[in-house]
Amino acid sequence: MKLKNVLIVVNDIERSKAFYRDLFGLDVVLDNDGNVILTEGLVLQDAAIWKDFIKKEILPGNHATELYFEEKDIESFVKKLEHYKEPIQYVHPLMEHTWGQKVIRFYDPDGNLIEVGTPM
Repeated sequence: MKLKNVLIVVNDIERSKAFYRDLFGLDVVLDNDGNVILTEGLVLQDAAIWKDFIKKEILPGNHATELYFEEKDIESFVKKLEHYKEPIQYVHPLMEHTWGQKVIRFYDPDGNLIEVGTPM
């Protein structure tokens, strides 16, 4: 068995495509009317479609999962966040763990938790 994709629910597909392209360099692989596959296996699913499919409420910002990215030049990435066209909601600023890894956590526009850390 092989894990193929990770799906996150978003309210505005175009806004989310721009967010993940501009900040993470992810490109669209397939755009299928409310279901968008990006490079690296990230799938954006329109919230209305997802809610209809699962018949349950969507709980953004639930802190049950996070997307994890690695970036060698994390200080430059933090500057990119600070200058992004929309305000970024941070969980915590850039910090360094006792084992030496630098990380920052924040939310995407729909409350999906993201961590960016330096490679271990």
